[in-house]
Amino acid sequence: MSGAWPWLAVAILGAYHGIDPSMGWLFAVALGLQERSRAKLVESLFPIALGHLVSVGLVVALIAWAAGFAATAMWLRPAGAAILILFGIFRFVWPRAHPRWVAMRVTMPELALWSFLMASAHGAGLMLFPILIDLPMPAGLPYHHHALAAGISHPSLAQGIAVVCVHTGAMLLVMGTVAILVYEWVGLAILRSAWINLDTVWAAALVAAGLLALAI
Repeated sequence: MSGAWPWLAVAILGAYHGIDPSMGWLFAVALGLQERSRAKLVESLFPIALGHLVSVGLVVALIAWAAGFAATAMWLRPAGAAILILFGIFRFVWPRAHPRWVAMRVTMPELALWSFLMASAHGAGLMLFPILIDLPMPAGLPYHHHALAAGISHPSLAQGIAVVCVHTGAMLLVMGTVAILVYEWVGLAILRSAWINLDTVWAAALVAAGLLALAI
């Protein structure tokens, strides 16, 4: 991929995470309703986004680090694809295998930790793998011949930071919009009559991303 397409894909994945209630907006709405405060809802969105950012950032850093070594570069694409596919299958078999908080009375640091664990359990950062390994390298960046031979990109530090920020920014924007709409007008009752099994959609997307990583 070239041009704006990789960044658009990164933003779309972030928007998807923002729509998914298990990634945080449902928790934020519940906290707002509990306190009867829209300010509480808005306040809770930021630690949720922070936890998501750290989880995704660690995966992006690991991928960028692995791409810079000859011993791992040639195995990075098939290994990453295999992890995506296996993780997708795992999510199909155990769709509810994610952290559950025992109480709604949580501090902001606890909320960030919950979000970090939830994003990690869902493999949020893994979905960026096919994009990262084909992200065009900026001019002037030292090229690693082993990475080029393996057909993968070696994203720069600035690119990695930009990917994480674009992804999390899109997630925060969409998550906040959905949360406020539900809190102000729609109400949680819609979840009983208009529920989409996003766990299944996400599992299928993980498998598809793994196959895509092998194909491109």
